[in-house]
Amino acid sequence: MAGKGKRMRPHTLTTAKPLIPVGGKPIVQRLVEDITKVCGQKVNEIAFIIGPDFGPDVEQNLIKVAESQGAKGSIYYQDKALGTAHAIMCAKDAIKGKTVVAFADTLFKADFVMDTEQEGVIWVQKIDDPSQFGVVKLDANGSITDFVEKPQTFVSDLAIIGIYYFKDGDYLKQELQYLLDNNITEKGEFQLTNALENMKTKGTKFMPGQVTEWLDCGNKNATVYTNQRVLEFDKDKAELKGKNITTTNSVIIEPCFIGNDVELTGCVVGPHVSIGEKAKITGSILKNSIVQADARINNANVINSILGTGSEINGKSIEVSISDFSQLVV
Repeated sequence: MAGKGKRMRPHTLTTAKPLIPVGGKPIVQRLVEDITKVCGQKVNEIAFIIGPDFGPDVEQNLIKVAESQGAKGSIYYQDKALGTAHAIMCAKDAIKGKTVVAFADTLFKADFVMDTEQEGVIWVQKIDDPSQFGVVKLDANGSITDFVEKPQTFVSDLAIIGIYYFKDGDYLKQELQYLLDNNITEKGEFQLTNALENMKTKGTKFMPGQVTEWLDCGNKNATVYTNQRVLEFDKDKAELKGKNITTTNSVIIEPCFIGNDVELTGCVVGPHVSIGEKAKITGSILKNSIVQADARINNANVINSILGTGSEINGKSIEVSISDFSQLVV
């Protein structure tokens, strides 16, 4: 999760993309919880590969995420963006035994427990337009035969979603180190897919793990949609409502997440709205949006938007992606 998240700017100027909340929880926390669940066995360590400027508060929060799953949390740094293989090797001390590698800008729903006796599992999802993704081809037995990056002519509709399982982490580490030692790059970066191809050539059998739904968090619209789907998944959970919520002449149309100490006055909120703690909203209508902590919204009609921490909007009808501690008057 060390990337800059440029497609999610302005929010990623102040917050790492995987820490942006959906349904009241940071993206990376939801990802960790979901992967731990499908592993079907105890996870001993969760290693977070971050940028060097995330800060101690972020690092402590990540450690707490790991500990909430009964695992040791550890922090590693990628100082330069040199590709996925390089990023993974920044945490080489944690790569041993059964290992899951995940890129922290994606969420999923899955109805299976992972078969950890397989040599390798690459999680995929069928999509309508595979030309913008890496895809896999399968043989008659369902094993992966090829990895194809962004095919311009159709070869497969099974897109790689960015979650991988390896039975032998030491073997993975060996193959990644080979790329680094021999300066094997694609477009100037060390790529995990090159290691996967080498492993397959040596006889490693990779199987697909197909999820029921894949949720991208790569840009504003995709993240707002993911928030919508997460709220639908969790709509019957008590955790969607915090403590000390004050509602005066207001209506909440479920599903919504309302954080602690939120104040709603003369509002219609929902459906599919997440509101962070201590936000204050007055005389407004909110639909299908993410409002982060300490935001202020006054006399506005907000739809399909993300409002950063401590931001303020005063105005009429608007669709917006506004960063932390910004003020917008319409």
